[in-house]
Amino acid sequence: MTAKELTVKWSGQEYKITDLDDSDTVADLKNAISKATGVLPERQKLLGLKYKGSVPGDDVQLSSLKLKPNTKIMMMGTREESLVDVLEPPEDIPNVVNDFDVGEEEEIEVKDREEYLNKVEKRIKSYKVEVINEPREGKKLLVLDVDYTLFDHRSVGETGRDLMRPFLHEFLASAYEDYDIVIWSATSMKWIEAKMQELGCKSNPNYKICFMLDSTAMITVHTPKYGVIDVKPLGVIWGKYPQWSVKNTIMMDDIRRNFIMNPQSGLKIRPFKQAFVNRETDKELLRLSKYLKDIAQLDSFEVLNHRHWEKYKPPKYSS
Repeated sequence: MTAKELTVKWSGQEYKITDLDDSDTVADLKNAISKATGVLPERQKLLGLKYKGSVPGDDVQLSSLKLKPNTKIMMMGTREESLVDVLEPPEDIPNVVNDFDVGEEEEIEVKDREEYLNKVEKRIKSYKVEVINEPREGKKLLVLDVDYTLFDHRSVGETGRDLMRPFLHEFLASAYEDYDIVIWSATSMKWIEAKMQELGCKSNPNYKICFMLDSTAMITVHTPKYGVIDVKPLGVIWGKYPQWSVKNTIMMDDIRRNFIMNPQSGLKIRPFKQAFVNRETDKELLRLSKYLKDIAQLDSFEVLNHRHWEKYKPPKYSS
């Protein structure tokens, strides 16, 4: 029998699960995870495990899952004790990956430097885009982050719906009328696919995702104030799809540094955290739906300052 060692990601932490072998089942795995995390097996939802193209049942043996050494899976689930435990704000991630106070000087310093534009060109040539739904003629482009933008990835919940940002599906359905939608997250494609599937964004009948980009489409740049950081250059998309440009693209992210290469196109969305506390009051996506609809009729977004999106008033067109 071959020993199995897995890493489970839950509530912003990683747990090593050992003492498993090929003859153990998914139920045995859930029991081991329960011992490590305190989440009962019946409250666990494991993302990243696949068996014959679907989610494996509890009776499926681990040997049938063809797990690679040191496989990582994500878990959603809530401890039994009480909802109070869920409501406690999670310990935040280190400042090194939090947003930076990127000023216009840093933006000007970075966005036109030849060495970074060369990196973008390399990404255009090397990064393979897996198209889910073909781009539609005449549509503008909306690029969306995932973590803290579409859902609270650090709180704990039994399902994606528990942590989903309010009005998410309504927002995407409304945006889809005028924009093709691209997801770009600073994580691996495995987690992006799992999260979007759990949120119900890949099968919603009211909108379609064009394609998704992961961390390998990003580049590193150096800023005088913060040193080396990873960013999301829209030039990677524009180089592959010339129908989109600064004139018709808007990118939403809770971290401003991610669009330092394209400051004109970036809109910093308020991060959605502590889902169980804020899901009744957060209306960010509802308000942004109106903004996207208002600007969709413009010939070019270059006239906009997305930092002041809440104050935007659409021009009055004569009939």
